[in-house]
Amino acid sequence: MSSANAPPEVLAFGRSGVDIYPLQIGVGLEDIETFGKFLGGSTANVAVAAARLGRRTAIITGVGNDPFGRYVRRALRDLHVDDRHVVVSDAYATPVTFCEIFPPDDFPLWFYRKPTAPDLQVTPADIDFDAVRGCDLLWLSVTGLSEEPSRESHHQVLAARERSPFTVLDLDYRPMFWESPSHATEEVQKVLPLVTVAVGNTAECKVAVGETEPERAADALLAAGVELAIVKQGPRGVLAKTRTERVVSLPMVIEPVNGLGAGDSFGGSLAHGLLAGWPLERVLRNANAAGAIVASRLECSTAMPTQDEIDELLASRTAGGRP
Repeated sequence: MSSANAPPEVLAFGRSGVDIYPLQIGVGLEDIETFGKFLGGSTANVAVAAARLGRRTAIITGVGNDPFGRYVRRALRDLHVDDRHVVVSDAYATPVTFCEIFPPDDFPLWFYRKPTAPDLQVTPADIDFDAVRGCDLLWLSVTGLSEEPSRESHHQVLAARERSPFTVLDLDYRPMFWESPSHATEEVQKVLPLVTVAVGNTAECKVAVGETEPERAADALLAAGVELAIVKQGPRGVLAKTRTERVVSLPMVIEPVNGLGAGDSFGGSLAHGLLAGWPLERVLRNANAAGAIVASRLECSTAMPTQDEIDELLASRTAGGRP
């Protein structure tokens, strides 16, 4: 089978769109005069991050039949993500997201996705289940469970996947996509037994399993059925647990420019490291470095690092004796 027809190594299913980021830092949107346009959407960013690390990557998503939809598909291709599974909608516009940048830790997001977005209208009939079964790693996001028909599509994808390693759920909880936190909890708990890896921060773990303390959150995710639980602890680093192993990886200390996208860079690197079969400590350290690099840059998708850039940062931190 040629590489063009082979199943992807990484197949992501979820959000895509256009990020409109201010080119002025520390200014509210009402006063911004200049913006940059970038490929966006958490799942699209993860796909790009994995592709930048050399993985054969594709995405299942939806865009509008509009200029921004054409831009998203072109940007995916330019960033080496296969767009053959992108569904084009005549009914809904490609979503646009604006952000404000107030370093070091305030990056408000404004989503324009009403009444819905094409990525949430992907139906089971739109999905290539051979690609779902054949990929080495499937990456899903909690947002895809927030409404139909995307929810049913996710359930059918998970049924076809049959808990194959690696089946990853990003606990990426965004309140604006849900009627209530309890609704999100109900839907997430239905799928946790169907995935092998879950990754999220402590706030997202609270929605998923009712725990914010990292150790208890990881244990609750394992009890729910996942094989690897990864809990992001902010300045305390990242905790990863299996039933036989526990690893904590300290964060990389950097001067942040825009923290948006750092988690997606972490996710793409996580996927790469898991597929490479690295020890868990190396997987997390590489992913932390990838996230730090993106946090030090303005944009998200086009900021995703190569392995050489990650290695350079890791080498500099080792030589300097600091995390």
